[in-house]
Amino acid sequence: MISIVYIIGVSLTVALLLGVSWWSGRKVKDARSFMTGGNAGSLLVGGALLGTLAGGQSTIGTAQLAFCYGWSAWWFTIGAGIGAAVLGLVYAARIRKSGCSTLLEILGKEYGKTAETVGSLLSMIGIFISIVAQVLAAAAMISTLFSIDMVTAAVAGAMLIMLFVLFGGIRSAGVSGLVKMLLLFCCSLVAGGVVLAAAGGFGGLYTALVGVLRSETVCSVNDMAGVDDLHERFGSLFARGVFKDMGGCISLILGVLATQTYAQCIWSARSDRHARRGALICAACIPLIGAACTLVGIYMRGHYVTEEEMAAMRAAGEVLPQQMGVIQNSAQAFPAFIQLHLPAWLGGIMLGTLLVNVIGCGSGLSLGAATIMVRDVFDVLSRRAGKMSQLLLTRCSIVAILALAVVVALVAGGAFINDLGFLSLGLRAVAILFPLSFALWCPGTFRPRGVLLSMLTGTAAMLIAKFTTMPGDAVYYGLAASLAVLLAFKK
Repeated sequence: MISIVYIIGVSLTVALLLGVSWWSGRKVKDARSFMTGGNAGSLLVGGALLGTLAGGQSTIGTAQLAFCYGWSAWWFTIGAGIGAAVLGLVYAARIRKSGCSTLLEILGKEYGKTAETVGSLLSMIGIFISIVAQVLAAAAMISTLFSIDMVTAAVAGAMLIMLFVLFGGIRSAGVSGLVKMLLLFCCSLVAGGVVLAAAGGFGGLYTALVGVLRSETVCSVNDMAGVDDLHERFGSLFARGVFKDMGGCISLILGVLATQTYAQCIWSARSDRHARRGALICAACIPLIGAACTLVGIYMRGHYVTEEEMAAMRAAGEVLPQQMGVIQNSAQAFPAFIQLHLPAWLGGIMLGTLLVNVIGCGSGLSLGAATIMVRDVFDVLSRRAGKMSQLLLTRCSIVAILALAVVVALVAGGAFINDLGFLSLGLRAVAILFPLSFALWCPGTFRPRGVLLSMLTGTAAMLIAKFTTMPGDAVYYGLAASLAVLLAFKK
């Protein structure tokens, strides 16, 4: 049970960000300003992008993956940073000049309403998976902080996400994202600095790993042959295999370009220049945040075992070394580090920042998903409704999406948070990236029927590869199938 100091720090931080979200959302008068803003400067654009990209997957998920695989966990934020840079430098001006307010609208203008609707539904699958990951991360944080069960924690997390965006839309995501960007960046630097100081540098990190991995049981649970595998597992950027780790990075880069949530941040800018600069601010910050979270995960691996590993050690007759601790699971690596290795007042602020980080990312994704639902899936209904009715419909969609996300999160509670992120962004990329890119740069090149088949085939190929034993990362199969079908229907 955490102390009252932690609870006060968390509560004040959450209240600060929610207050900023409410204050900035007072200017929202209709659905258009709720969804796209339209007058944001570079810092607000960067804040909105970082607020949705650097969520539970980039922080808690990265530390979790680093706890198990070391530096290969960094690929999530490396890919996110490259994707943000490409979005700003290559895609921003094009999508802003399209005259559309969603990426799927661009597809609809080029390939017809059917392609737009199908693309919307396929994109929704990917975005929804990422929302589930944010709910999982929020539930892990809340259950740790307040010692409540996962069901209650998941519901509480979803409600906080809902409140964060419901009355502010993309404008609140930008202003609160800017504040969160500063808090998160500072907290990450502090965490990384504390890790290196406590470990005595990078060498100390690996010395501690040797201590915990002397246990044959711990190595067996983690599919390691022994200490000899240490550098290959924790010191390599490709611990899970070159094709898998690079596939994850590619999923992030391309998924950022094909996601409505991030495009909305670009549309919210007051000019192409502000959109570009905002994207580059995000691109510069997010890999540094990921590096700090990776350090935390590696540090925790050298000093703690999970409850599953502890049970296996007891069954094998092994005794936990005196200097080792126990955490519930790998997802608790970052929250547990803050609770156990930082002063209470600082830990409370950092835990609150992490919680708001997860909530802010979930709010941005939920807003993007709701925008697709209203503008693309419920297009006929929204056209008949007035502007305030569209706003109400968007808010109701957010509520429904988050309610379903809670149910799915509770069913899939044992998954790696970052693996859900890789799958989510990869699905978005294979569904619409190639048709979208050709629509922006080479209009009139492909037949609408080919585009429709390309989206369906690419998504199916990726899902089949994901849930079978096919070698490499599933995103390769999805991208190859999507492009092959598209080229077969060239005019």
